Amino acid sequence: MGGTFDPIHNGHLLIANEAAWRLGLERILFVPTGDPPHKRDHLVSPAPARLEMVRRATADNPMFEVSTIELDRQGLSYTVDTLKNLREIYGPATEFFFIIGADAAAELLNWHDPRQVLQLARLVVADRPGYVLPLAKLRAGLPGLDLTDRMLTLDVPMVEIASHELRARVAQGQPITYLVPDEVAEFIAQEKLYV
Repeated sequence: MGGTFDPIHNGHLLIANEAAWRLGLERILFVPTGDPPHKRDHLVSPAPARLEMVRRATADNPMFEVSTIELDRQGLSYTVDTLKNLREIYGPATEFFFIIGADAAAELLNWHDPRQVLQLARLVVADRPGYVLPLAKLRAGLPGLDLTDRMLTLDVPMVEIASHELRARVAQGQPITYLVPDEVAEFIAQEKLYV
């Protein structure tokens, strides 16, 4: 599961847990984005802070693991490069599922080398309120790929939490209790993030 995680929230954790349970996955690898190309015009919190929030949020679940693969790599963070690196680390016998929200999947054709992304991993697309997956558009843009095999939809309990809304709540002095793990809320307050 990749993402900027600025901050990671309970919606991310719920989706990861549901994917693991429903698909019988051995482990969920959380991969904080290093230098996200799709957020070049946004201010993103420093990588060490985002990494620490992910570590704190996932620490109590033995199935969750955090990878610094994108943070350790120089330059822009492209999913296709991360999946290639993971394939080198874990070997060709490992089956990868890349968990994303329907909002991100709707933009798949704008990703760097989306065809190879789908060849390296099956996408697990979690429902997001207000987003409908444009399958016809994706099929037209990726001819020859069997999207019914390469993309799985994951019907999860709808929890309408967005990181940008959490940042705004903190900036306005509003509580984020029950929206993020307590350890993440404590870190945000301690580091004075988003104020």
